[in-house]
Amino acid sequence: MGGKLDEVGQSGVKWGKWDSRIRRSCMNTSHKAIYVGLFRHNLDAKNRLTVPSKWRFAGDEGDAYLGLPHPDGYISVLPPAEKDRLYEKVLEMKMSDRDAQDFLHRFFADAHSFGCDKQGRINIDAGLVSHAGLKKEAVLVGTMTRFAIWSPERWEIMNQRTAGDSFGDLMRKLDF
Repeated sequence: MGGKLDEVGQSGVKWGKWDSRIRRSCMNTSHKAIYVGLFRHNLDAKNRLTVPSKWRFAGDEGDAYLGLPHPDGYISVLPPAEKDRLYEKVLEMKMSDRDAQDFLHRFFADAHSFGCDKQGRINIDAGLVSHAGLKKEAVLVGTMTRFAIWSPERWEIMNQRTAGDSFGDLMRKLDF
């Protein structure tokens, strides 16, 4: 016969496993993840960092975050939905377009894909750790659709730069 029937089995014996994949997939797309707040966590000796539980997504073990070195000296972390948006843009780039290919090579050369383990930790690539100046502690900052990982020292510099902004000033910047 072929198709989905063979995947789940004629008798439905495999249905439970297939059904859980569908549920996990639906949970990932049925709501929009929101990354807000500030959290301080320590890196362990293997460069693992705990992601706040409310920032983890259904299917962490099968899906992945994408860590990118931001030019301002932190790690920008894209969750699956944002990673998928970026993926779609990359698909539009032509293999015959040298500038596009140069961009892709440069942009993704220092990127790192990672998922959460059962304890909710991500393993951060040594190059990204170095780029962000991380040592023992990291500051995780939500930016609504993604989050950033800062060293405490660099976060403090950025925080001081924006310390004069009131909540009203910030809302005006959003035109909200």
